[in-house]
Amino acid sequence: MINVLYFASLKDALGISAEEIELDAGITDVGSLRDWLCQRGDPWQSSLRQQRLMTAVNQEIAHPDTPVADGDEVAFFPPVTGGSHA
Repeated sequence: MINVLYFASLKDALGISAEEIELDAGITDVGSLRDWLCQRGDPWQSSLRQQRLMTAVNQEIAHPDTPVADGDEVAFFPPVTGGSHA
């Protein structure tokens, strides 16, 4: 099982902040996890197909080819901005 977290606007669009997912044989990396989640249809597909969507695996920034394994925590979140320009 992996723990999947959704933050900010994703949490609002999907109506959940977290879920546990049993890893299917086809889910080996972040990209295949996202594809599997998108198969649920909307709002999953429209939310998780955003161009600038960020992902982290075990609190480290991840890419589509980053592997996922049992016990991992995978977080999806929109790009963050912040700081001040004084």
